[in-house]
Amino acid sequence: MRDKILAILEKNARIDIHELAALLGESEIAVANEIADMEKENIICGYHTLINWENTGNEKVQALIEVKVTPQRGMGYDRIAERIYQYNEVDAVYLMSGAFDFTVLLEGKTMREVALFVADKLAPIESVTGTATHFVLKKYKDHGTVMDVVKEDERQLIIA
Repeated sequence: MRDKILAILEKNARIDIHELAALLGESEIAVANEIADMEKENIICGYHTLINWENTGNEKVQALIEVKVTPQRGMGYDRIAERIYQYNEVDAVYLMSGAFDFTVLLEGKTMREVALFVADKLAPIESVTGTATHFVLKKYKDHGTVMDVVKEDERQLIIA
């Protein structure tokens, strides 16, 4: 039952317990208890709303920053990640395989604000040996949800 609950909640965290129980063929109490247990076990870590900020009056700049580090003896990657994710600007930190060690996701009001975060806070961390910042220009799909339907331009249609 857990995997089914998680799959449904991942797509729709606002689903009503009554509806969820009906989909699963379980009692509301059993489903509510299972969700509460998964929250206590830190399997369910939070509930989020996906917002298309381009359709609001609020401008936000999102960036993905590649970070190369040299782990210090006895600290490893976990301590460096902890230092990075403590900043309020940081939305996510991932340990990566490949050419760099961490991916840091963050947002700011302007590109300059993001650049200053990198220059003043991230790059000076003693274990950080390099960064590369990439700005998100447009989101087409996020967390499995299409953000904007691409409209066909009649001028580009080729009729055979």
